[in-house]
Amino acid sequence: MTSAFGKILRGEIPCKKVYEDDLVLAFDDVAPMAPVHVLIIPKQAVAGLNDVTASQAALLGHLLATAKKVAELKGVANSGYRVVVNSGADGGQSVFHLHLHVLGGRQLGWPPG
Repeated sequence: MTSAFGKILRGEIPCKKVYEDDLVLAFDDVAPMAPVHVLIIPKQAVAGLNDVTASQAALLGHLLATAKKVAELKGVANSGYRVVVNSGADGGQSVFHLHLHVLGGRQLGWPPG
């Protein structure tokens, strides 16, 4: 794992941790796009959504369950939040380590981008 997220997982780059367990790490985005903007990354090296295998389906479920937990911890579960997964360069993925964005704390526009 040579990405910035790999360095965060190894403790080489500090982060403001929101939640962590054996499978994932959630932390505040350093360039937030909403009052709440948390990134959730798997500890397992997966470059992106297109690289997920059928054997990793449980990991995807855990990432989504963690998004709900993060929304509760950040106080936006009841008011609403958005979960985003960017896939590939045209999809807006800039760090090639699978991650979810949890955004909330204000009315979010649609359509995005």
